Amino acid sequence: MIAANNPTLKSWIEVPENSDFPIQNIPFGIIKPKGKEPRPATRIGDTVIDLSALTDFGFFDELEIDNYGIFLAPVLNDFMELGAPIWSAVRHKLSSLFQYDNKELQGNEEAKNICLYNINDVEMMLPVEVGDYTDFYSSIEHATNVGIMFRDPENALLPNWKHIPVGYHGRSSSIVVSGTEIHRPMGQTKTDDANKPSFGPSRLVDFELETAFITGKSSKLGEHITVDETDDYIFGMVLFNDLSARDIQKWEYVPLGPFLSKSFGSVISPWIITMEALKPFMVDGPIQDPPVLPYLKSSGKKNINIKLDVSLTPENGVPTIICNSNYRYMYWNMNQQLAHHTINGCNINVGDMYGSGTISGPTPDSYGSMLELSWKGTKPLTLVDGSERKFILDNDTITMRGYAENDDYRIGFGECVTKILPSK
Repeated sequence: MIAANNPTLKSWIEVPENSDFPIQNIPFGIIKPKGKEPRPATRIGDTVIDLSALTDFGFFDELEIDNYGIFLAPVLNDFMELGAPIWSAVRHKLSSLFQYDNKELQGNEEAKNICLYNINDVEMMLPVEVGDYTDFYSSIEHATNVGIMFRDPENALLPNWKHIPVGYHGRSSSIVVSGTEIHRPMGQTKTDDANKPSFGPSRLVDFELETAFITGKSSKLGEHITVDETDDYIFGMVLFNDLSARDIQKWEYVPLGPFLSKSFGSVISPWIITMEALKPFMVDGPIQDPPVLPYLKSSGKKNINIKLDVSLTPENGVPTIICNSNYRYMYWNMNQQLAHHTINGCNINVGDMYGSGTISGPTPDSYGSMLELSWKGTKPLTLVDGSERKFILDNDTITMRGYAENDDYRIGFGECVTKILPSK
């Protein structure tokens, strides 16, 4: 057992019931305290811990980290670049420091006053500098639903879908942190009965329920990462709302795929949950039939039992949960995604982000997009206030949540919140 994952651990920091952040989590993010610069942090309960301040008080001295500037940086890239043994050592130190019987920091009032903040007293920042971003298309339920809607229901999946993790290279500059408001995009659209396109605001703005993993290790051009090696590269995961403009997408995606319909904004949750913390929740994925080629074969439990939900809140209204899904449904796991991504020699970098693709389940209430939930607008959703939605309206807020749990404890991601504003 990984010591920091011990289910019996208790912290001297108060952890509210059903919190996503017990001592077994120890996520990593970037906070901006009032009047101060952004810096790395972790979180237990509703308390955030300033890692730069812990460094100043010497709490990491025993780790003999060569570059203590990692905990002064405004992003986590330098920390992640130190590699998996350091990730684990820092997480273990933090776990030990905050256990209920450890007085090292608990009994130091000066250090506590400087190192600890309430979550409401800090601003959460984008945790990494995202160099490159790839989005996959790895939920068989989602791909099948889209194929039924737009192609032949008898041949919903394209011939390559069960043989390769399909993906495309997206725009990293428009990836933002939870709470960032996104304007409805402008672009070209063409209705079926029109003979030419028109220009204006997208009418069919949609969310996509995804997670994303982040690499903390680079590879060289020309090399490829095997499935068995991928665990050394993947630092952790976030929730990911890959916003889409379906009407712009329909007009532009042939022949090269998504462009303006995807690049106007994608939103991530602020805390990166490490793969080490998620290990107790690993499960088997779906049976892959036909068998994949040898370079994609993975062994052991590679999927994760992460419960996911999405709510929609109208302006001045109350939220309605419109989707309940689970990451365990993913047909292609992240190890296969990364192995395939590099099989051609493509090099990856620290801080690169990889979207899972829309995570849909087998039942209508588990579909991970408005496109599917309203079945292309033919089955409007009724919210608790009685209003209906086919797609997202101006001033609607989409909130994604996710957590994994077992009989002993739960760890989660917090929230990924996105409000859609009118187009500029």
